[in-house]
Amino acid sequence: MDKVHIVGIGCDGLESLSSKTQKLINEADLLIGTERLLALFPAAIGRLVPLKSNLADIAAEIEASPSGKAIVLASGDPNFYGIARYMVGKLGKARVEIVPNVSAMQLAFARIKESWDDATFLSAHGRGMEGLVEAVRSSSKVGIFTDHVNTPSAVAEVLLAEGIDGFRAYVCENLGAENERVTRASVKDLVGKEFAPLNVVVLVKESSGSAICSKWTIGIPDDEFIQRKPLRGLITKAEVRVVSLSKLAIGENSVVWDVGAGSGAVSVEAAFLAKRGRVYAVEKDDGDVSIILRNISKFGVSDNVEVVKGEAPEALDGLADPDSVFIGGSGGKMRDIVAVVARRLRHGGHVAINIATLENLDSAVDALREQGLKLDVIQLGVARGRMVGHLTRLQALDPVFVITGTKSLGGGNEWRTI
Repeated sequence: MDKVHIVGIGCDGLESLSSKTQKLINEADLLIGTERLLALFPAAIGRLVPLKSNLADIAAEIEASPSGKAIVLASGDPNFYGIARYMVGKLGKARVEIVPNVSAMQLAFARIKESWDDATFLSAHGRGMEGLVEAVRSSSKVGIFTDHVNTPSAVAEVLLAEGIDGFRAYVCENLGAENERVTRASVKDLVGKEFAPLNVVVLVKESSGSAICSKWTIGIPDDEFIQRKPLRGLITKAEVRVVSLSKLAIGENSVVWDVGAGSGAVSVEAAFLAKRGRVYAVEKDDGDVSIILRNISKFGVSDNVEVVKGEAPEALDGLADPDSVFIGGSGGKMRDIVAVVARRLRHGGHVAINIATLENLDSAVDALREQGLKLDVIQLGVARGRMVGHLTRLQALDPVFVITGTKSLGGGNEWRTI
């Protein structure tokens, strides 16, 4: 069975290819690529197949002709936000050979003379701008592939709407061509400007950038959160929040449920940890829902936090299965909520419950035991320093139990009290 070669072509066209690779392309039985790339090979003897949005049809055609020598042309490095992922997934690794080239993104960083080993990359090319805000907010360098809809101007508008403008922006157009151009500007200056269709955007954080919320990490002081009056103070306290989040073992791609989200403090900090994941803040109270929305806007996590208005467990039905679940309020339905959580929780996932009373502690422990989750219980007693004149005294907060249940592949519950 002949190999299918996926060949990357650099910005300088034929000059980016070895003579061996050019010969391979010209002698192929089937040559697939965009019209721009196919036009580079007028001497090709094989059948030319334009590549548009017909990836499934092309993969099927290659599979139906296993004896033909097929070449798929791509721009730059096919493995870098390119066609290689799809073709390898369809044809299998054994069938495919990849010939990479210098990507437009790599060339863009070379043009602006910035290293790119510490950059974050994403593509808005045919994919939309999901994840853009959080990626930019948490990075010092970002490279963005654009398209005719998600243009540099559109990217700038999205960022400015979230209060992000502390970057030097570079738009690199027609890289490798005679009309190549690199434009340096502020994010604000990109709005309304037009650029060539073939461009990439690079953002480099200014040292004095004021709009990036990187100062926020887990353990945000309670007073920084907007809270509902006269119930101000009914919030998961910072120290308890940090311990609870550590028990949840939230990863970058985790799906997190915050049940009884209240002010949304746990949701906000969970979003910092699940940068590429999804956090669902479930809350039944209209006033608290409004507060949550204001907090996720303030802390810049609206990109990966979704507020779900409703009462658990019914409100959990349409959500993606979670890796981590925080239960801050149950409305008297602890057993019902835990039953749904235990069934939906992914293997290896964690649920953390905050409890302030002995009666509710007993209820929560029984609920987790009934569902066969591995148990861990700790009690947190926190005292904060308070100035009295020129002296400091300690003021105790109400003790809180943090109960953790883990869904494992193996059996057996464990009970541990600290």
